[in-house]
Amino acid sequence: MDGEVTLGRGARCSLVAPTLLREPEMERAINDSRDAHAPWVFHGSARAYFDKLHKGRTIGLFVIDTADDALASVINLNEPVGGGFASAYLGYFTFVAKLRKGLMKEGLSLALDYAFAPLGFHRLEANIQPGNQPSIGLVESLGFRLEGFSPKYLKIGGEWRDHHRYAILADEWTSAKRLQSR
Repeated sequence: MDGEVTLGRGARCSLVAPTLLREPEMERAINDSRDAHAPWVFHGSARAYFDKLHKGRTIGLFVIDTADDALASVINLNEPVGGGFASAYLGYFTFVAKLRKGLMKEGLSLALDYAFAPLGFHRLEANIQPGNQPSIGLVESLGFRLEGFSPKYLKIGGEWRDHHRYAILADEWTSAKRLQSR
């Protein structure tokens, strides 16, 4: 789409900075995906998402399916901190029309490249509800390691939910990419 800033390109998708030009498409995708995402994610509106980005507490990334230029997934680097911490909490979801097509794995790989190289993060943490096996499989396939269990860690859909805590460091990502390319 004209006006988008591309942050990375893969074989089947690209990683772009969110733009208001995609707001109507995002709103439709959110509405279509509500049932599929529960109980893992409960969406607000696309406008609320862009307002959150504007406040600076989230770095948003869009995964675009290059086959049809459609918004496939959203990846967020939440609560980014620089300096000696250089870390963020990773959040992500794929819209229902693009589920199970492998786009999130490629998109998340591009996001890790972007987070660790140009942005200079040292560590990313992904907190995942124990029953969300697709998400657990995704992060494990990319080299994240399980660090622990956090009871009633995050309030989602009005309930405090348990989470497994996964993390990856910049140098671990570099090593994992080398293994994946063999």
